[in-house]
Amino acid sequence: QVQLVESGGGLVQPEGSLRLSCTASGSISNINVVGWFRQGLGKEREFVGQIGWRGGRTSYADYVQGRFTISRDNAKNTVYLQMNSLKAEDTAVYYCGALGKVTGRYDYWGQGTQVTVSS
Repeated sequence: QVQLVESGGGLVQPEGSLRLSCTASGSISNINVVGWFRQGLGKEREFVGQIGWRGGRTSYADYVQGRFTISRDNAKNTVYLQMNSLKAEDTAVYYCGALGKVTGRYDYWGQGTQVTVSS
């Protein structure tokens, strides 16, 4: 089992920045990729981006390219989502998920952290 805990959400003004953290514990050797997803009110959960747990290769959804950056600190078992130039439409609950090496699916999820972009 892998446990994921997100932190860093909050209220930020448009064009502001926020950094989310996702800390993993438990059977972290099972993790292949850590991804960030978000779910706005009344919307389906959507992919934001992901990073290889060891190799560090990243990929992003088109709508966050150039604004969001994912990084990791393996010593702290933590993945970060740096969000810049935030817009009102970025308001959502942000989740991190761990893609397992065996299943190739996002089997593990954090509890989510609320990000609200508003003036």
